Amino acid sequence: MAIELSKDVHDRAVQSIERYFEHTQGERIGNITAAALLGFFLQEIGPSLYNQGVADAQARLHERLQELDYEVHEDEFGYWKSAATGKRGTRG
Repeated sequence: MAIELSKDVHDRAVQSIERYFEHTQGERIGNITAAALLGFFLQEIGPSLYNQGVADAQARLHERLQELDYEVHEDEFGYWKSAATGKRGTRG
């Protein structure tokens, strides 16, 4: 699965790369070079980041599913328990 960015995000990322090089290296790199570098990162490193994000989401969903029975559990066959304490429902 290729990782693609929207045009706006792509353009902002290219500008950020250009700014980074100028700020940290004291060099100006062109728009085309910055876009090529971004493309390399997306193709080479992007899948690792994407896969880690998917694994993190799966782990979180698994945790939530483990908690589901505690959050929505209802005791079964509770009539006699409530009858013993005088809390049974009445018909009207």
